[in-house]
Amino acid sequence: MLGFRSVSAARQLGRVAGRSLGAVRSKHTVPELDYDYDELEPVISAKIMQLHHDKHHATYVAGLNAAEEKLLAAQAANDVAAQVALQPALRFNGGGHVNHTIFWKNLIGEKNGGGQLHACALKEAIEQTFGSLEKLSALVNAKTAAIQGSGWGWLTFDPAKGGLDVITTANQDMAAAVGHVPLLGVDAWEHAYYLDYNNVKAEYFKNIWRVVNWKDVAQRYDAAVAKHRAA
Repeated sequence: MLGFRSVSAARQLGRVAGRSLGAVRSKHTVPELDYDYDELEPVISAKIMQLHHDKHHATYVAGLNAAEEKLLAAQAANDVAAQVALQPALRFNGGGHVNHTIFWKNLIGEKNGGGQLHACALKEAIEQTFGSLEKLSALVNAKTAAIQGSGWGWLTFDPAKGGLDVITTANQDMAAAVGHVPLLGVDAWEHAYYLDYNNVKAEYFKNIWRVVNWKDVAQRYDAAVAKHRAA
């Protein structure tokens, strides 16, 4: 979570990213895709995938690494003002890195099972909570389309109520920042769709469900439920 109130920004970001930060740390890197750039066509073009992954995600990673280097220096110097000043960069670039890392895993080509949600605990939970997958997608699309500016639409597990929820986050804010476990993210930034859909983002939101990797989403749901029950 990127709240940065009770512990250092570096250690909070480290927990979100799945590793801790120390005086000597390894740099964040852009994860490789599990598929070729063109696998998501015609829903998302190879050109968008290459730009989105190799340029945009790489920019967040570079910004995050730079901010963390400055943070470590500020911590070593006991410069509290500098540490506070770095919080926006850590939040924005850290969120961009974490959100996109989830996003790539959430996608898969139609020929490899994209859009297919088979019988599982997640399917049952979706039907119990929203009525059907179609109603869930309509809700996510409506909430995501209503974002003013850039942001993300999320299917999440909310530990507070022990079930599924649909939320949105602004810019690169993470679902974890409001206590939710992200399961499925829809990138509503223009760079995610504009080359293919121009200003008709509603078509992008409609079509992206054809390439959702429900196996990945279901695994995230199972892990979230198991952690919640063990708490």
